[in-house]
Amino acid sequence: MLQQDSIYSNTSSSFATNDSMAQKPAKPQTPYQVLRLLPKDATPAQQDSAIQAWFEPREIHYSEQPDTLHLPGHEVPRDLKQVSIPQYYRENFFSADTLYHPELEGGRVGVAGDPIPYAIHNDNIVTGLLIASFLLIMFAMSRISSFMIHQAKNFFYTPKVDQGFTETGTEIKFQIVFLVITSLYYALLFYFFATRRIAETFILSSEYGLLAIFAFMIFGYFLLKGLLYTLVNNIFFERKKNLHFLGNLLFIVSLEGVLLFPLVLLLAYFQFSMQNAINYCIFILALAKILTFYKTYIIFFKQKGFFLQIILYFCALEMIPLVMLWGGLLGITHFLKVNY
Repeated sequence: MLQQDSIYSNTSSSFATNDSMAQKPAKPQTPYQVLRLLPKDATPAQQDSAIQAWFEPREIHYSEQPDTLHLPGHEVPRDLKQVSIPQYYRENFFSADTLYHPELEGGRVGVAGDPIPYAIHNDNIVTGLLIASFLLIMFAMSRISSFMIHQAKNFFYTPKVDQGFTETGTEIKFQIVFLVITSLYYALLFYFFATRRIAETFILSSEYGLLAIFAFMIFGYFLLKGLLYTLVNNIFFERKKNLHFLGNLLFIVSLEGVLLFPLVLLLAYFQFSMQNAINYCIFILALAKILTFYKTYIIFFKQKGFFLQIILYFCALEMIPLVMLWGGLLGITHFLKVNY
């Protein structure tokens, strides 16, 4: 009997007794001949072992010479090394269908409805900016609260001639942060006004671009106004008075940002009336201009008593830049809106 997984068997006796088997070649030429040498009850494992014992797989070396022995009138036979699928097998009617390719995102099922209009309260980026600005305001107030209280107490105080610029670098940096936040709030307020009173659709692909344009224009307005004040005051007044006035101007801008924050929240999340918002903004701007006019008079013109000069000074450096800003914002908005 043949042992399990054995490739050897006592086949010499069978060769001697069986004349037909003795006539076969000593080495089988095909797997069929190997299987004929095995007993009928050989297991598949034994058959596989016997075939592996007789035949060793070798690498096939194809001829590199071109085949020139094809039949006349027939094409040259296809090279066996080149395996390609015909075009009609690779592409069919359903090749571009998403249902035929589960790895691709399928289309919308049903009829598309009206798109939801853009709203600030659904915008995560604007909401994040408002939260970040609120946290910055709280952090700045915690760091320079004593300075702000001191500024508020001494706002209506007439400074001495030799009073210097007592603000530190940290206090100036936080007031510049307030300036940026105030520019952002004014940009959001004008965006609300533009989308509700001028147009709802603009040629820009994103609302962030429109907000960025408004914010840069308003921030540039504050920088231009500070530059004009610095140039004019350094010519006609003392440097200490100019620095003292710029410090009070930053304080007024910071106060505007703090007062505008509740209005921005009401318009963004509570559908506040636009007319009431406009009245509130006019009140904030009027208050800021009155305070600026008061500090201009106290610091520069109180001792001299030039009433006409202060009116010209205030209109040239305060009102004209504001009118230019308003005209620029309206012009940009009308230029960017979509005209049907």
